[in-house]
Amino acid sequence: MDFTTDERLPAAECQSMAQVRQGVDAIDRLLVAVLAERQSYMDAAARIKPERAAVRDPARVEDVIAKVKAAAREAGLSEAIAEPVWRTLIEGCIAHESRAWDALRAPA
Repeated sequence: MDFTTDERLPAAECQSMAQVRQGVDAIDRLLVAVLAERQSYMDAAARIKPERAAVRDPARVEDVIAKVKAAAREAGLSEAIAEPVWRTLIEGCIAHESRAWDALRAPA
């Protein structure tokens, strides 16, 4: 198998650290692509929300976290990993959306 591609072995089949690293690197590339798509929804939210104060929605944050924790349990991902990762992601997304909201409404 050529480990210079995005192909990866299932973790249980890895026999070397090179194979493990190839798998991790491939997953990281997938995560970046998915996070870029998620960011595009923050851009849409910035465009749609009429008030800047609506960018931060504490109830929505907790709803997202609850859903992520449930999905993590179902997928076998430790909640101790999932929750802080998503809280950091959400804060970064709120900051991005705030900047996008401001940029869309900046005086010309």
